[in-house]
Amino acid sequence: MWDVAEELKAMLVFAEHRYYGESLPFGANSFKDSRHLNFLTSEQALADFAELIKHLKQTIPGTENQPVIALGGSYGGMLAAWFRMKYPHLVVGALAASAPIWQFEDLVPCGIFMETVTRDFKKTSPNCSESIRRSWNALNRLATTSSSLQWLSVALHLCSPLTDFHDFWMLKDWISETWVNLAMVDYPYECNFLQPLPAWPIKVVCQYFKDPNVSDQQLVQNLFQALNVYYNYSGQVKCLNISETATSSLGSLGWSYQACTEIIMPFCTNGVDDMFEPHSWNLKELSDDCFEQWGVRPRPSWITTQYGGKNISSHRNIIFSNGELDPWSGGGVTKNITDTLVAINIPDGAHHLDLRASNPLDPKTVLLARSLEVRYMKQWIRDFYARQGKAVLNNF
Repeated sequence: MWDVAEELKAMLVFAEHRYYGESLPFGANSFKDSRHLNFLTSEQALADFAELIKHLKQTIPGTENQPVIALGGSYGGMLAAWFRMKYPHLVVGALAASAPIWQFEDLVPCGIFMETVTRDFKKTSPNCSESIRRSWNALNRLATTSSSLQWLSVALHLCSPLTDFHDFWMLKDWISETWVNLAMVDYPYECNFLQPLPAWPIKVVCQYFKDPNVSDQQLVQNLFQALNVYYNYSGQVKCLNISETATSSLGSLGWSYQACTEIIMPFCTNGVDDMFEPHSWNLKELSDDCFEQWGVRPRPSWITTQYGGKNISSHRNIIFSNGELDPWSGGGVTKNITDTLVAINIPDGAHHLDLRASNPLDPKTVLLARSLEVRYMKQWIRDFYARQGKAVLNNF
């Protein structure tokens, strides 16, 4: 984004989403109850961005008659696409990177996300994904008594010992989320987006999963070494905390509420096409959990009602970019819909790699993706100035 902004002589503005960071409409009471949380919706956030654009154009000299492009990755990418759909008079186009706008209802198979995670590990080594698949039963066999739970706690260097089945369930959920996060941030260079990690971290993790036919105890020892790559690459961590999967807050509280109201994404596993324990999509289970936590029930059809689902061909000027390593690509737009609703796929790319700063280790596929994105943006800008009857700058 920074490099492109410089090339286009653009101002780059990061708008904070309401209820995230410091943008708390009711201060310390913002998450107090559902009455205070009623204003946490994607529609309200988009309206905020619309007001911000109007404010910036009114207060910054020289911006009033200039084009605006929406950019975003992940949920931010979804917002960028939806913003262009809902406010086409305010932005000339949008780059929606790693934006799973179709990960709703039955628009895509519920298993596609975890199948992509599995494919990433299997691509490195079939023994790696198979070892992880077998690790679940190994853990189950080793968690039958309080003494075996204690052994697992020591073997995995957990900060808090496992005391009951609920703790064990949390452990397995934490391990699953770790594999998901590794697939998302399988970048070609060291980074610290979710945790400090080496380049191509899945390759490093899979070094500890070379043989799926070892004993249960040895498999758990290998499991610890693999988890340690994600949670202790810095070498500074003394124990593993199963209540955390990221080093910094990414707004998990706000996202938890949205995932209980409007961002209802079906996920499932079968243990055959993926390397996880079988788990079917259960809307009632989610609804009950959400009601217990927030006092709300999910609206699984609202996003497709509000933003059109797959019926978006009437819109224009949106780039949907997806890294093929990114599990969110399964819910994204990966084929051109029209000549102005275009998909750019990045074979060696993980989660919104194209939006990250340039790096000497970037694969050629992401360099090509970025050049295509800039080409489309320049066309949007030329079209804007043509409609304004203005001369277009030479560099466009």
